[in-house]
Amino acid sequence: MGGQAIFIPLTLTCRAVLFDMDGTLVDSTAVVERAWGWWAKRHGIPLAAVLSFSHGRPSIATMDHFLPGHDHAEESGEMARYEETELEGILAVPGARQIVCALHKHPWAIVTSAWRTLAEARIAAAGLPVPKVIVPVDEIRNAKPDPEGFLCAAERLGVPPEECLVFEDTRPGIEAGINAGMQVVGILTTMPANQLRHRPLIRDFRDVAIRPQGDDLRVDVRDASILDLYHRE
Repeated sequence: MGGQAIFIPLTLTCRAVLFDMDGTLVDSTAVVERAWGWWAKRHGIPLAAVLSFSHGRPSIATMDHFLPGHDHAEESGEMARYEETELEGILAVPGARQIVCALHKHPWAIVTSAWRTLAEARIAAAGLPVPKVIVPVDEIRNAKPDPEGFLCAAERLGVPPEECLVFEDTRPGIEAGINAGMQVVGILTTMPANQLRHRPLIRDFRDVAIRPQGDDLRVDVRDASILDLYHRE
C-alpha cells in the first residue's frame, strides 16, 4: 500500500552547495535510455535491470556488473561518442535554473559520474550556467559511492566538507555525500523514496529556496517525507 506524501518545512545552513548532474540538475532520461537501450538489446539484458543499476554509476561500472571479465573498451567508446553528440531531449530539472542562478555569487559545484566533455555538453544543452568547479568521473580515481569527488569539490571551493550541502538523486550519490561528512538532500527525480532510503527529500527544485545569510546560505526545503518511506513488503 503506497504512502501519502506530506511536506515538512526544513531550514538548512551551509556555505557551499554541491550538485550531482544527471537526474539532479539535468534531465537526461531520454538520452540515457536510448544509449543503454542498444547495449542492453545487443547483449540480451533487460533494459529495466540495466537502468536500475546504472543510475549514479559510470558506464564502465555498469558494463562490468552485467558482463564481468569482458573487454568493454570498444562499446564504452561507442556509447561515449553517442552521448556526447546526442543532446536532443536534454532539459533542466524544474527549478534548477533558478537555484543555480541564486548561487552565482556563492560557492557551488557539480560532482558527476559523467566525464568532463559530456558534463559540459549536457549542462549547456540544459541552458544552465557552467560552474567554476566541476568534478567529473574522469578526473578522480574513485567514483560514487566513494566520497572522493565531493571532497575534491569542497577542497577546490575552499569550504570544509561539513559546511557543504549536497543534492543527489541516487543511492550511490547520497552515500558519497554522507561518506564525505556533508549534509545531503535527496531528490525524487530518478528513484522512488524507498530506494533512496534518505531524508530529507524533495520532488524537484521548486521545493527549495536559497537565500544569502552573511557568508552562509539559508536553504529552505519542503521535505517530501513519505509515510511508508522505510516500510518493506
